[in-house]
Amino acid sequence: MDHHHLQIDAETLTYEDLESYLKHKAKISVTPQALDSITRCRKYLDKKLESGDELFYGINTGFGFLQNVSIDRSQLTELQDNLLKSHACGVGDEVPQEIVRLMLMLKIKSLSYGHSGVCVDIVKRLSDFHNSDVLPVVYTKGSLGASGDLAPLSHLALPLIGEGEVNFRGRRIAAREALKELSLQPLRLKSKEGLALINGTQFMSAYGMYSLVKSKKLLDWADTIAAISIDAFSCNTNFLNEHIHAMRPHKGQIAIAARIREILTGSEICNTAKANLQDPYSFRCIPQVHGASRDTFDFVKSTLLTEVNSVTDNPNIFPDDDLIISGGNFHGQPLALSLDYLAIAMSEIGNISERRTYQLLSGQRNLPLFLIHNSGLNSGLMIPQYAAASLVSENKQLSTPASVDSISSSNNQEDHVSMGANAATKCLRVVQNVKGILAIELLTACQALDFTRPSKSSAKVEEVFATFRKEVAFNESDRILHDDIQKAISFIDNYEL
Repeated sequence: MDHHHLQIDAETLTYEDLESYLKHKAKISVTPQALDSITRCRKYLDKKLESGDELFYGINTGFGFLQNVSIDRSQLTELQDNLLKSHACGVGDEVPQEIVRLMLMLKIKSLSYGHSGVCVDIVKRLSDFHNSDVLPVVYTKGSLGASGDLAPLSHLALPLIGEGEVNFRGRRIAAREALKELSLQPLRLKSKEGLALINGTQFMSAYGMYSLVKSKKLLDWADTIAAISIDAFSCNTNFLNEHIHAMRPHKGQIAIAARIREILTGSEICNTAKANLQDPYSFRCIPQVHGASRDTFDFVKSTLLTEVNSVTDNPNIFPDDDLIISGGNFHGQPLALSLDYLAIAMSEIGNISERRTYQLLSGQRNLPLFLIHNSGLNSGLMIPQYAAASLVSENKQLSTPASVDSISSSNNQEDHVSMGANAATKCLRVVQNVKGILAIELLTACQALDFTRPSKSSAKVEEVFATFRKEVAFNESDRILHDDIQKAISFIDNYEL
C-alpha cells in the first residue's frame, strides 16, 4: 500500500485507506477505468438531450420548487453557473483546510462511479485542486443536510468556474488569481454538472470521517489514561476479571477489559493487596462505559464507510439501463443519526474521564488534596478539573441531537431535512473537547502516580509516564497550568501508543 497515493475508482475505500490518506496527506489519481465510466455516462446524457425534449430534473429544468420550469437548451450552461452562484450562501467560520481537502476527494470518489453525468474535465480539475492544495474557502454553516450539502458544496465548486476564494500557497486569494498562477482557465459547465457538484453529502461525510479518525485515537488514549488512573488511585482491579465480562458479552466491554488488563500486566501497584473492595463507578465501570462507546464507534464507522463509497447526487444516470431517475440519495439522515450517536458516545468518554480526575484530586488513597505539596499555599491541580468540567458540560449541550430537528425549505418542496451538517460540525467540536478532557486526566494521573512512588506500575504505563515527564515535569508548586495542559494535548496528538 502506497501511503502517499490513493487511487479513486469504483473500488471500496476502507477505513484503513481513509485513515492513511488523512495521516499522510496523500495525493490522489482517478483510474482509467473510472474515467471511462465517467466519459460513457456523459456521452449517454448528451445523446439523450439531443434526441428529444423530455424534461429531466435539474438538467433542463429549474431546481427545487422550480422543478417544472423548462430551460431552453441554449441556456443550460448559464443554468449551471447560476446554480453554483445562487447556492453559495455559506456563513460562519471557515471549514478547516484538512476537511476541505477531504471533501474534494470524497466528491471525486462519488463522481467516479459514472452515474452523475459530469465530463472528465470536471474530475480532473478537482483532482488538480486537491493535489496542488488549491483549497476552496468553504463555510461551516448553511447546509440543511438534505438536497445534499448545497451551500458548502457550492463554495467547494465555485473555483471550477473561476469564482469564489481559495487558500493557496499560504494565502487566501480569489480563485481566478489561483487559476492564473497555475496557467488554468475556468471551466465552462455543461448540463447537469453544477447539480452533480452540489448535490451530495460530502460536507457531512468529510466532517464525519475526520471526526471518526480523531475519535479512534482518543478512544485508544482513553483506555491508556484510564489505566494510569487505576494505578494512581490504587484501585482493586477485580472489576477487570474476564469472568465478569463473559457473563455480559458486549463486544466493546470485553475488548476494553482485556485491553486494560494487558496495559496493566506486570504492575506492582495492581498486585498489592487493597483495603478497598470496590471503587467508584468511574473506575469500576470503565469496561462498560468505554466499551459502549467503542461499539458505537464501530456502528458509525460502518455507516460512514457505506456513505463515502456511494453516489449521493441527484438525479442519477444509468447508461446501461437507459434511465435517468430522480431520488433522494442526498438526504443525510443516516449521517445525522450516526454523528449524533458518535457525539454522545465521545461525550461520555469525556464525562467519565473528568470524574476520574475529580476522584484523583479528592485527597483519598494516600494522595494529597489537589495533588500538591503544601496545599493551601498551593492550589495544585484544583482548577484543571474546573476546565475539564466546563468542557464536559459544553459537550452535554452539544450532544442534544440535531437529527430530531427539521425545517421546511424551497416553498415546502423540501419539507423534511436531516440537519446532518449541524450534527457533523458539532460532533467535531465534541471530539476536540474530549481531547482536552483526556489531556487533563493524563496530567492529573501522572501527578498522582508520582505520589505512589517507589511502587511501580506496568512497563507500558511506566513508558508512557516517563515519556510524558520529558514534556511536563512534576508539579512541585503552583505554576501556569495552561502551558501544562497544552503540552499534554500535544503529547496526545504526537505520541504513538
